Amino acid sequence: MACETAGGTTLEVLRRLESGPRGLTETEAAARLVTRGENTLPQRRTPSWPRRCAHALRDPFTAVLLCLGLVSAAVASWGTAVVILALVAVSCVLRASGEHRADRSLAALRELVAGTATVLRRDTAQELPRPREVPVTDLVPGDVLRLGPGDLVPADVRLLRARGLTVHQAALTGESAPVDKRVVEGPAGSGEPGDSPLCFQGSTVATGTATAVVVATGDGTRFAAAHRQPAARREGGTFDRSVHGISWVLIRFMLLTPPLVLMANAALRGRGLETLPFAVAVAVGLTPEMLPVIVTTCLARGAALLARTHGVIVKRLPALHDLGAVDVLCVDKTGTLTQDRPVVERSLDPAGRDDPEVLRWAAVGAWWTLQLAELPAPDALDEALLEAAGPVGEEYDGVDAVPFDPVRRFSTAVVRGSLGRHTVVVTGAAEAVVERCTTEAGERDRLLALAAREAGAGLRVLAVATADRPAGASGPGARGLTFRGLVTFRDALAPTAAAALRGLADRGVTVKVLTGDHPATAARACRELGLDPGEVRTAAQLEDNEAAGEATVVARCTPQDKARVVAALRAAGHTVGFLGDGVNDVAALRAADVGLAPRSAVGVARESADVVLAEKDLTAIGHAITAGRHASGNIASYLRVTLSSNLGNVVAMLAAGLLLPFLPMLPAQVLAQNLCFDAAQLAFAHDRPGAAALRGPAVLRSRSFLRFVTGFGLLNAVADLATFAVLAFALDGPDAVDDEAVFHSAWFTENLLTQALVMLLLRTGRRVEGSRTPGPVALAAAGLAAVGLLLPPSPLGAALGMTALPTAYYLLPAVVLGLYALALTAARARHARRQP
Repeated sequence: MACETAGGTTLEVLRRLESGPRGLTETEAAARLVTRGENTLPQRRTPSWPRRCAHALRDPFTAVLLCLGLVSAAVASWGTAVVILALVAVSCVLRASGEHRADRSLAALRELVAGTATVLRRDTAQELPRPREVPVTDLVPGDVLRLGPGDLVPADVRLLRARGLTVHQAALTGESAPVDKRVVEGPAGSGEPGDSPLCFQGSTVATGTATAVVVATGDGTRFAAAHRQPAARREGGTFDRSVHGISWVLIRFMLLTPPLVLMANAALRGRGLETLPFAVAVAVGLTPEMLPVIVTTCLARGAALLARTHGVIVKRLPALHDLGAVDVLCVDKTGTLTQDRPVVERSLDPAGRDDPEVLRWAAVGAWWTLQLAELPAPDALDEALLEAAGPVGEEYDGVDAVPFDPVRRFSTAVVRGSLGRHTVVVTGAAEAVVERCTTEAGERDRLLALAAREAGAGLRVLAVATADRPAGASGPGARGLTFRGLVTFRDALAPTAAAALRGLADRGVTVKVLTGDHPATAARACRELGLDPGEVRTAAQLEDNEAAGEATVVARCTPQDKARVVAALRAAGHTVGFLGDGVNDVAALRAADVGLAPRSAVGVARESADVVLAEKDLTAIGHAITAGRHASGNIASYLRVTLSSNLGNVVAMLAAGLLLPFLPMLPAQVLAQNLCFDAAQLAFAHDRPGAAALRGPAVLRSRSFLRFVTGFGLLNAVADLATFAVLAFALDGPDAVDDEAVFHSAWFTENLLTQALVMLLLRTGRRVEGSRTPGPVALAAAGLAAVGLLLPPSPLGAALGMTALPTAYYLLPAVVLGLYALALTAARARHARRQP
């Protein structure tokens, strides 16, 4: 590990690595590459197709279908068995192929931490080292490399020399500001990211230059340690929990149905095992056979649409449903609410009044520091100064400049003034600049208090001072300066963040900010975006789960704090999404119901996420949540329709089986009815949910859902039994009940017509605005009704044991259907009024 190799003094580290300041020879590097391996992160194995399909069988409904198919085969009901097992196979293949496509898309995003690195190597031990560009994969422990502004740190390294070095290590710690790094001759410490002489893979050089020795590569880096974290995720998401709750109720009912049918028929009608195929068909009739196919199709269509239109990759299909159920979204501030770059807020004179001259002098210093110190690009603060001040600095002639030094904490630029005079411009931390200024008694404390007040308001502060000196006395370390004032900076807001936050609020999603930044900085960004931060708390102030749930902004978060807050929110009953992009976010990504990461995130964060975004943008999350609710609304519509209709049919069929001297339907007729109904319900995968389904989290609550299914199922059973009564008592002729073919045909037609009504009246979908054509569900319902009317008199109907019905047999059942439609509409309206 890096912390073991990098411990001790610089000389001890070099000896342990069998290297030196001149680096390795090519022969030594090649030998170490063979023994240590390439500098690449470990990749998780992609599941095989059989493993993906086997994993799909863990879905409870799919497993129940498989069992029913095997039971059907055991009792020689081959038609039922073939159809059910085909549905199982289709569902498994659809789910496996969707996840395979997501993995392929994600694999295309994987990239090395950097392409090449500049190392010092020699052909022989006697030659002087020369800088060489080598692939990052070829780096080995002991290599000496050079780092400059903008470089990605390609491995874990120990600094040998450094000048003004600061690095961005947000991917490791979540800190938005660059961190100072310097050479330490003593022991390096624990190997944590805050250790000054150590830089870790995944960091980016912000300013300065350095020479460093590689202490760890490949699976020995901190990145690899993050990959080795336990991959176990929370136990199932919202989708898994809700479907499992409903599944086990239905499974118990289905397991009880066949023995009850057998015992009732044996006791009341003296029938034996000849009713077993009918009992299995009744159990199959209660099962939502198409659920795995509908669910997979809805989620796969939504995932494909997101990938095509918004560049969002859904790696785990059920995560799309979980996105629809999200009611709390946890995000970081940097890069999500803000752009990770500062902008000038104000420039103040020593009295705290606005003074543009202070900004002008600060920009002059930034311009000539950039020109004379030979920096490849301005740092973030200098860039903000030049952007705010416009074209300044060129009116002077530059003499000398010293860039910002993390130890001195200020930068200096010297320009020519009047004849024989130079002007020294010093910018930097308030304490360091004020210390070099000539001030009266008490003035120093007042100026530092002014700087502290601005910092307390969530702003970054840059102090500015100047001095007019003779040309020969204008060294960069000058004292006796005149304090000019302060320039304050705020984080530039993400242009789409405010609108995205409003959109999420309209969708019923609460946003919580978990950041490693200062509390005042986070609170200011939230207020500017219209998000009330409330009482900003630090992670140390969260003593219990209740406090975590109440806080809108939690500052000074460690990776463990983020995961703790997410777990507390889930324990409180929320469905939690978490957006992260760094190694420090991995624990929280795995703890959330849905982990989201941008494609620019570090590899381990992308691997841990369920959803990969094109950009770190809240707007894309809003689109993904809408797509999840769209899919969830269609799945809920299917479940409401199919389960209430199936329950009503099963109850009516069981009652009729006990009252009639013959089976109310032949097993083949039950199977044909189920196939027609199931085929029509494929239209739900293409439906459009109503606006109400998109306004709030799409949560499938087992108890309320089962109450809905039971109520409407019993209403459906009443309609079926009313039809049975009409057929038995209202029609003339001695064959009203005794004619099995007529009864089977009439009830088959009535069942499909009632199911078509249920599809239309219990769905949550709507027609597309401006469209004059009926929607997919309406077309499917019309087709189902047509099959119910036309199949019995057809040759296929005769093969199934049905016959054409006299005209009179259509009239009274039509009255029953009309009354059923009115009752269904009234019950639906009453249910809608009772919903919160």
